[in-house]
Amino acid sequence: MKILVACEYSGAVRDAFARLGHDAWSCDLMPSESQGNHLAGDVRPLLGEQWAWDLIIAFPPCTYLCSSGMHWTVRGLRDPQLTEDALDLVRTLMDADCPRIALENPIGCISSRIRKPDQIIHPWQFGHPESKTTCLWLKNLPPLIPTNVLTKPESGRWENQTPSGQNKLGPSKDRWKIRSKTYQGIADAMAAQWGQI
Repeated sequence: MKILVACEYSGAVRDAFARLGHDAWSCDLMPSESQGNHLAGDVRPLLGEQWAWDLIIAFPPCTYLCSSGMHWTVRGLRDPQLTEDALDLVRTLMDADCPRIALENPIGCISSRIRKPDQIIHPWQFGHPESKTTCLWLKNLPPLIPTNVLTKPESGRWENQTPSGQNKLGPSKDRWKIRSKTYQGIADAMAAQWGQI
């Protein structure tokens, strides 16, 4: 299959599909962190029918979409147009000329402004002892089947959580980058399950 992994700089999903023999490409404004087929730049020109993708998996930046960041906009501390622009990118990705599409993002305004997700997953369903509520919007794809469901530790919290349930990562210039990376178990499940359709 010819696969586009949109808005991915890590190469995790692209490489998972490539390992199974697919012609997988990533695209992001940033360079790829790993060797592989990567197109640096805006993904929108790659969505036309001349590219003939069989599958697009998109990870649009969540900064202006997720619930955890929307308080800045609601409180008047951030230009609301940034959210509108982010939603326009989501719509463009969802409406791309491709038979199968998956779009990933945390809980946020996509659910209320465009449509509810088709599935919500967590890393602990795919072998990682961590929690991260992750929404998937699917077009002609089945929901992901969990591959390695872990039991919550006796402490009552996952490895990435503080006692109050918040993410352990403190403020830093790379916090967004660390939090946005796709867990390998999820990337492998996408490749194994959606690469067979």
